[in-house]
Amino acid sequence: MNNPGGSVSALREDLSSVLRAALDGVDAGRLVQRALDDPDVVSPLQRAAAVDVIAAGKASAAMLNAFAAGSSVPLRRIVGVGPVTPAVLPKSTQWFTGGHPLPNDGSLAAAREALNVARSSQDADLIVVLLSGGGSALMALPADGLSLSDKQETARLLMAHGADIYELNTVRKHLSAIKGGQLAAAARASVMTLAISDVVGDDLSVIASGPTVADNSTFAQALAVIARRGGREMYPAAVIARLDAGAASGVAETPSSGDSSLARSVARVIGRQRGAIDGARAAAESLGYHVHVVADPITGEARDVAPGHLARVAVAIAGLPRPLCVISAGETTVTVTGKGKGGRNQEFALAMIDGLDILGDRVAAASIGTDGIDGPTDAAGAIVDTTTAARATLHGLKRGGYLEDNNAYAFFDRLGDLIRTGPTSTNVGDLQVILIA
Repeated sequence: MNNPGGSVSALREDLSSVLRAALDGVDAGRLVQRALDDPDVVSPLQRAAAVDVIAAGKASAAMLNAFAAGSSVPLRRIVGVGPVTPAVLPKSTQWFTGGHPLPNDGSLAAAREALNVARSSQDADLIVVLLSGGGSALMALPADGLSLSDKQETARLLMAHGADIYELNTVRKHLSAIKGGQLAAAARASVMTLAISDVVGDDLSVIASGPTVADNSTFAQALAVIARRGGREMYPAAVIARLDAGAASGVAETPSSGDSSLARSVARVIGRQRGAIDGARAAAESLGYHVHVVADPITGEARDVAPGHLARVAVAIAGLPRPLCVISAGETTVTVTGKGKGGRNQEFALAMIDGLDILGDRVAAASIGTDGIDGPTDAAGAIVDTTTAARATLHGLKRGGYLEDNNAYAFFDRLGDLIRTGPTSTNVGDLQVILIA
């Protein structure tokens, strides 16, 4: 164990250990195994005439393997979609490689097959739906009158204009034939959803755009998002036409609370964002740190939120003992104006550099995506400390220019401060950890 009152390099070592423990705390396979110990999950499986399984999201393969291994009954049909083709899958799985963050042809094929499973089910059957982060893009089917390119362009524009996950999924659900409860509504069978949350508040209607649960958002709300995020003139004409028609009651809304088509669909969150926080807390305490958890989720524009986050932390911890670990979670956004490469966690870390010293003279901090993939990069996030500014100067790196160009990846790559975990097969949003000597 390092001395938590020691050097910056010791802090960085401890920080790596804390981050690893956080990811272990939200391991998708373990979460499914734990769910299968619950009688409320096992009983419907044992009562069903036949059980089909649909998995969508970045953790699909891990969830499918754990579910098939732990299930007490045989599985009839298994459909899975994820961002890569896994090396190991349950026997007879129909696997599709979908697109993320934008859907692709594999996403469409997976959605069509999922709907086929739902529509061919019988009253006595059970469909188990395993959902995880990224499911919105990975299992996608455009509504009538829309093309895949319409959905791709709409998602791209929303993300480029800083839409958060709630805004993004409000629009997605109203352009889809499967999201917003429509998968469950297509089934005659009972539906049981087990979800690993990647959204603030663990809202089941937002996780993977809620294909099996009620959706209380509306076409009018989707249009309001479009207006806030670039304006309707920027978006495909077919998209605006559909949203306008829905707002004028010319297209049916997605199934909302109390809709009879969802009467036999139940859902539960088996992995929460808190799981990563709990794992980080336990590891930090074992290393000798006092721990402070930030109660409010970290959301908003990454470059703007990071300095404010440090300022609020400084106030909150003023009277707390050292050494100290500060843990927070959430999901920020990035409005892309530059031509660089990076992700929201790397940009958040870059924007923290100049404010770290308000917390002390020996501080290390990191922001990571728990899926191991931050934006269009091979990094999960980045680490910064109270030596980063000086090291950047020695390398001739001007922090402001990299931030303005949304080029955090290149900045941290030069310093060797990118965090590379590889894909983790789970996603519960983003995690920030600060260690103070």
